[in-house]
Amino acid sequence: MTDPIADMLTRIRNAHMALHKEVNVPRSKMKEALASILKQEGYVEDVKVEDRNITIELKYVKGRPAINGLRRISKPGRRVYVNANHIPRVQNGLGICILSTSNGVLDGIAAVARNSGGELLCEVW
Repeated sequence: MTDPIADMLTRIRNAHMALHKEVNVPRSKMKEALASILKQEGYVEDVKVEDRNITIELKYVKGRPAINGLRRISKPGRRVYVNANHIPRVQNGLGICILSTSNGVLDGIAAVARNSGGELLCEVW
């Protein structure tokens, strides 16, 4: 597997389309940080970190997935870096972008507050 973050996002997207309650993802520190941001922002119900897996409990609102879309921005073939002044607004403020910064993995609002740019990992809305 060349892009584990894209694999995680695809697993979440596919599980939502199939209306699963939870999805298992192989564990890494970057995926743990991504999952915790998704939980903090209210896109997933719960995140359980086990020895080798991360179990993400998906959230549904009135039978519809809480996550309408996921998009990987920075890929192994094309890395995308943004300055703190150029962090994009996702879906005109209805979504979030997740960045890997020198201060750790942050959502776009926290990165602007800390005035730190970095690699634009993905967008969630």
